[in-house]
Amino acid sequence: MIAMVDCNSFYASCEQVFRPDLWGKPVVVLSNNDGCIIAANKEAKALTHIPMFEPLFKIKDVLVKNKVVFFSSNYTLYGEMSQRVMNILGDFSPSVEVYSIDEAFVDVSGITEDLETYGMAIKDQIFQYTGLPVGVGIAPTKVLAKLANKMAKKVPGTQHVFVIDTEKKRIKALQWAKTKDVWGLGKKHVQRLEKVGAYSAYQFTQLPLQWVRKEMTVVGERLWRELRGESCLEFTTMPKPKKGIGTAKSFGVKLPDLERIEEACAYYISEVAEVLRAQKSCATYVQVFIITNFHSNVDKQYSASKTVTMPIPTNDTFALIKEARKALQLIYKPGYRYKKVGVNLTGLIPQDYVQGNLFLSSKLNDKNLIRTFDMLNNKFGKSTVASAMIGTRVNEWELIKKERSKRMTTQWNELLTIS
Repeated sequence: MIAMVDCNSFYASCEQVFRPDLWGKPVVVLSNNDGCIIAANKEAKALTHIPMFEPLFKIKDVLVKNKVVFFSSNYTLYGEMSQRVMNILGDFSPSVEVYSIDEAFVDVSGITEDLETYGMAIKDQIFQYTGLPVGVGIAPTKVLAKLANKMAKKVPGTQHVFVIDTEKKRIKALQWAKTKDVWGLGKKHVQRLEKVGAYSAYQFTQLPLQWVRKEMTVVGERLWRELRGESCLEFTTMPKPKKGIGTAKSFGVKLPDLERIEEACAYYISEVAEVLRAQKSCATYVQVFIITNFHSNVDKQYSASKTVTMPIPTNDTFALIKEARKALQLIYKPGYRYKKVGVNLTGLIPQDYVQGNLFLSSKLNDKNLIRTFDMLNNKFGKSTVASAMIGTRVNEWELIKKERSKRMTTQWNELLTIS
């Protein structure tokens, strides 16, 4: 049996944990640069005239009028709260597959006690330790567990826990769910199913296997089998190494000068290099791209990208910054106001399998230096020590985050104070 644990309105719930005055009130979270709404709690969702992904400037007056509290994204807080939830799940089972920042599959196949009671214990302990509400769905397969989780949130009287442990419950769940509710069924597959009269998950499972295999390929067949109780999707406790790592964020203001864009580029390289080292990989290629604001009717438009090959694959922050800076200087053109710079590291290989270059010295910066950097930053906070290329003007180009809450779980100077 597999449990799917999903945090309810995760971003908004994280904001409410440290703000009891917001419990029961509408709360939304904004995207980077306070652009648009990307998350909302149930009270905000109940206000139908506040659509998701709507730009803030279009509906700010509506939010204020309806007393909706809005926050800038606080990914540091969300990531740390997510880790707390995953650690708690590890106390319930040695096999936990982290699916996303707010979702995880938990192997509960060895549990002998009543599964509904077990699901309640998971839900109650997460709420007690973190203050975050979750839904728990338990079923024989991943797809059925996702469906059970959806029912735990949508069906009245479930107390946010639903277990599919009998054939009768499985049929009931499939008859309740529409095809669009099935995890993994995309829009085109749903349309294809509706054309042949399959509007519910149950009707989907009654279609002949030959038709499913022909019209929906092996992906559709796996979903069909999973809904029928046959496990086809592998349970993965160790995430696979990423094939590429990158980041790109819009500036808080448009930047015309190369110097500040270089500083932002170096900052982003430092971020992705840390992720690269965490998975013990090295990058063969570094891509840098810059773009202007193509939604502007005033500014001249320009975009360009450049990919460079590292002399020797590396995860050394300083070596990566050096090559990224060269690439940026090649594509930068004066006379434009740039909106964004982005970096991508690709051609990733395990750090223990890096092949040297016959014509170059393989000696890079002291590994102990980089290790010390990571140790200090992990202990005292992000960018406690960093390359001088990042500069000291981050506040001149970083994302707009006027409404960001405090990072109360990771920053000493932002701890919650009680008077």
